Amino acid sequence: MQPVDFAVYVIADTRLAGDRSHEEIAAAAVAGGATVLQLRGKELTTRQLADAAARMLAVTRQAGIPLVINDRADVALAVDADGVHLGPDDLSVEAARRILGPNRLVGASAGTVEEAVRAELEGADYLGAGSVYRTSSKADAGPPIGIEGLRQIVQAVRLPVVAIGGINHANAAEAIRAGAAGVAVISAVVAAADITAATRSLVEVVRAARG
Repeated sequence: MQPVDFAVYVIADTRLAGDRSHEEIAAAAVAGGATVLQLRGKELTTRQLADAAARMLAVTRQAGIPLVINDRADVALAVDADGVHLGPDDLSVEAARRILGPNRLVGASAGTVEEAVRAELEGADYLGAGSVYRTSSKADAGPPIGIEGLRQIVQAVRLPVVAIGGINHANAAEAIRAGAAGVAVISAVVAAADITAATRSLVEVVRAARG
């Protein structure tokens, strides 16, 4: 598996994007320098999700960056996406790994050190830690873990940790300084009037914070 730069991980969710499609979000985010894209479509049927994934994959393949499917290892395998991201109610990391094999990304959400360590032991490739801040983009997000909670997770595992939940241009640097490998964003980019400009600005913030 090629090394992945998790600097700016954009989650494409059309519910926040006005009339823009998943592939339009993908193309605009890629133009701004996004380093990973995730397709999130909880409201879509399986066929709609697979169709959206295939269209996004055409964009990400050309850009040479990974496309990860939220929740659905079966869809990731069916469309030849680069991996899956799992929440607490999804398949286990071990089960997703059996489906996807050793050469695709399996990411896992973690809100506590215990969840992070368990995901690492099960073979996750990276973690999405949070919610770091309060967020309205994810209805099932728990109470914010804060920067200190993020720092504790980073220090407890050897995996890349992506900060998620309420991340924006004003606080992304704080998450990077706490040890995060990158930041995952939804509304800060997808809901912006200019997705490309919002992504580019966030990339600049993250790169500067990395020093």
